[in-house]
Amino acid sequence: MQRTLRLWSVAKPGAARHVGPMIRKSPLEDPANAAHAWARYRLIMKWLLAVTVITVGVAIGLLFAFNGMISVHFYIAVALGISFTMLLGGGLMGLVFLSSGTGHDESVDNQMPGRDDLWSPRED
Repeated sequence: MQRTLRLWSVAKPGAARHVGPMIRKSPLEDPANAAHAWARYRLIMKWLLAVTVITVGVAIGLLFAFNGMISVHFYIAVALGISFTMLLGGGLMGLVFLSSGTGHDESVDNQMPGRDDLWSPRED
């Protein structure tokens, strides 16, 4: 006899669907607030792209000035490496600023034990 698990039969009709306290709404759920935050993020990314292009240009210029023409592949690799590193790091940091600056971080319900509860020695 084969048993099948029916997921829809686990929850009983009329049972409480929510047990803990309600999670606070994120300020990013407000369309006006979200539009302002994402516009600011796009502005930061435009500035980052400009700084990245300037940095790549300076790096390629300095490498060419001190080493001459080595290989096209070398300069392509340097340009891609610098660009990828700066844009990825800056993009992730921009998301951190977006999350922190809008109050999205405060809306998270963190129910983890405190640092003292985790790292303090047990008293047996």
